[in-house]
Amino acid sequence: MEIEDSMIRREQVRVAGTDLSYLAAGDPSAPPLLLLHGTFWSRVWQPVLPQLATARACVALDLPGFGRSEGELDAGTATVPALAAVVLEAADLLGWETFDLAGHDIGGGIAQHIAAHSGRVDKLILMNSVMFDSWPVPAVARFRDPQLRAITSPEELLQARMKTMQLTVDRELSDEEIADYTSPWRSPARCRSWMAMAAAADAHYTLDLVPALRTAALPTRLIWGRDDEFQKIEYAHRYVREIPGSDLVEVTGKHIPTEDSPDAVATAMLEHLAS
Repeated sequence: MEIEDSMIRREQVRVAGTDLSYLAAGDPSAPPLLLLHGTFWSRVWQPVLPQLATARACVALDLPGFGRSEGELDAGTATVPALAAVVLEAADLLGWETFDLAGHDIGGGIAQHIAAHSGRVDKLILMNSVMFDSWPVPAVARFRDPQLRAITSPEELLQARMKTMQLTVDRELSDEEIADYTSPWRSPARCRSWMAMAAAADAHYTLDLVPALRTAALPTRLIWGRDDEFQKIEYAHRYVREIPGSDLVEVTGKHIPTEDSPDAVATAMLEHLAS
């Protein structure tokens, strides 16, 4: 279940009138590490937070309308640039001028945008992230259709998320784990926010970032569950070939390798942050 470790705290920051929830771990005076989710929520980072907290002040943020955060996204506020602006405002309110940044799934697209344009990222970590034209996958792209979004009930979306959940990891998830991971989508507003993120998903956001990422050449580590069925590892190999300053660590697992290989993921992250 969420937050079984006493080292992890759930806190809030108020951004543009909306209370955003986040998982916090580590000494607040340590160098900051901001962790972003995509079509899931901050829960994807929970398995590695205790280890990361030994070296960093960690904040795993829930985007508006996701996880435990308030608010609701629409197709306009769910774009990569719009969400990047929210993340940067949250960092301002946390008092972080510069920080290390990690992103998973579409959160990795947001992280690439921030890394390319803000000048505030020291080191970047991308875990099974969208990049280039790797996204949106068909199950997400179908929600570009406003009629489909209008007729999809919260119960239907919840059931779809529950089915998808088992496909994201290599091990067998318990019913309790699936219920925990999918608990946000028992809220109609969070279901609408998920569909808004799906509607806003567009590869041009990451394709357009490539020149700026090449120029920035930030120290970047890609960490990849090698059997991911959604974000194929071939894209990670391409990123390392094309973007200076990047490397790749492959781990056992699928789309959420923090669940399959938490120790390997945490070790790879800490090695990169310490280098």
